[in-house]
Amino acid sequence: MRDEKVARALHEPYDALLVNEQVTYPGFMALTHVKILEVFPFHEPTHPRPLAAQHAARLSLVLLLLFCAQGFARAGDAPSAFEQANKLYEQNKFAEAADAYEKILGNGQGSSALYFNLGNALFKSGRLGRAIVNYRLAEQLAPRDPDIRANLRFARNRVEGTNTPPSKWWRRGIGRLTLNEWTALMTAVLWLWLILLTLAQWRPALKKSLRGYTTAAGAGTALLAACLALACYDRFEVRSAIVIAREAEVRYGPLDDSHSFYTVRDGAELTVLDAKGDWFQVTDRARRTGWLRREQVFLFRGAPGSSSSS
Repeated sequence: MRDEKVARALHEPYDALLVNEQVTYPGFMALTHVKILEVFPFHEPTHPRPLAAQHAARLSLVLLLLFCAQGFARAGDAPSAFEQANKLYEQNKFAEAADAYEKILGNGQGSSALYFNLGNALFKSGRLGRAIVNYRLAEQLAPRDPDIRANLRFARNRVEGTNTPPSKWWRRGIGRLTLNEWTALMTAVLWLWLILLTLAQWRPALKKSLRGYTTAAGAGTALLAACLALACYDRFEVRSAIVIAREAEVRYGPLDDSHSFYTVRDGAELTVLDAKGDWFQVTDRARRTGWLRREQVFLFRGAPGSSSSS
């Protein structure tokens, strides 16, 4: 959960509905500081070790201390960098704040709060497509967060020349949980079913009374397995292209000399059908199929318009 929220009023009239809040980032590497004595307890040796072994042990201990100190320093720098990025946002330096958030992500430290704040900074700096990318990344990590869903919906409504179609009912359903949550839920019900089957074999007298529970657990396992399969398919097999250029031409073929078919704006979300060199074959909700240059879009795993349109 987020520890603290810093809310600011929005200046532009059309931004009145945007959830404009900065979230403090959870502490990084909270367990970095480890007592050395617990990892390597010191015992007085019964017999003196050779001098070379003593030097090697001391060198290993020094290297371990340096490694721990370096990790501790990184852990302390990360929240500080996040706070500095938040201050830049509060000072209306949105482009600089976005660069600061991206620098934190470049260190491999991502979270729903960080993606959400980066999306806000990108939105305020006019980079609508990149804002939608980060809102969707935040939504994958926290699919039930109302602020993330509201901002993603609001950003999608700002895309020129397109209306995001409503998600299919099954996508709205599986979008309520993360992949890890679906996996944990299915595994728990599967174990319950196996335990009931084992108990029925071990105690035949209970077989009749457990029949209903066993059937329900088996059906639940099958249903949850199907939901997990759909979630995996939607995450890893379906790809969407989010336009990050101000304007992009969808062409009839994967060549710069091909005739223009139609134009898409920053933030438009298209389904990817194929890839060829530096081009993606895409289709929009009107089923118009054409080719877009790779550098004009961000390739995202997941269907266009998923989850938040519910």
